[in-house]
Amino acid sequence: MTSDCLIYDDVPGIDDALLARCADLPTAAFSDAMQRFGGAVGLSPVISGASDRKAVHLVGRALTVQTRPGDNLVVHKAADLAAPGEVLVIDAGSQTDRAIVGGLLGSYTQNRGIAGIVLDGAVRDLSELAELDIPVFARGVSHLGPYKDGPGVIRGNVAIGGTAVCQGDLVVGDEDGIVFVPRHRAAEVITAAEAVVERERITTLAINDDSWDRSWVDAGLTVQRVSR
Repeated sequence: MTSDCLIYDDVPGIDDALLARCADLPTAAFSDAMQRFGGAVGLSPVISGASDRKAVHLVGRALTVQTRPGDNLVVHKAADLAAPGEVLVIDAGSQTDRAIVGGLLGSYTQNRGIAGIVLDGAVRDLSELAELDIPVFARGVSHLGPYKDGPGVIRGNVAIGGTAVCQGDLVVGDEDGIVFVPRHRAAEVITAAEAVVERERITTLAINDDSWDRSWVDAGLTVQRVSR
């Protein structure tokens, strides 16, 4: 008996020049640029330990996958369909009792040129995933492996860490987590994120030469002095 796998048509991609502008922009800048809206909550990069910690940066176009919690058959199908530079964005129902991605699937996605994996679910084989050249983000870890029965949906709308994600959206990730940018807003948000980075650069210079204007702190407070 087979299971249903709904595969929606693809959508136009984000221009490569826009993606290139994201290479050095942190997720925090994107978060600020979107008024702290659009970030996935509770997902972290997979690392094997503090001694092995390395810089993590992910930029790519979302290939969305919705799978039954605890099952990864449609995730394998999505890995077969993914184009180089896409990011597998997997809605596994936020459940972490069974791993959806492990070392074998991670290696396969890397070899296919996939830019990374974002999983609202659990992984296993941490040491193997941490050795990959592509970043993997997940909600948790479980040694229990997945079923391979289906069903699922590919290129449909998904929810990742409380945030809606559509096929082709911009995915940006680093040590602070994951941010999703709707593809039709990519150009304006990237420009706003660049402005955030520039403002923070100027503020850092002011901090270093002790000229940071702190008047905004008291401007936002009604201070009441209290005798002890």
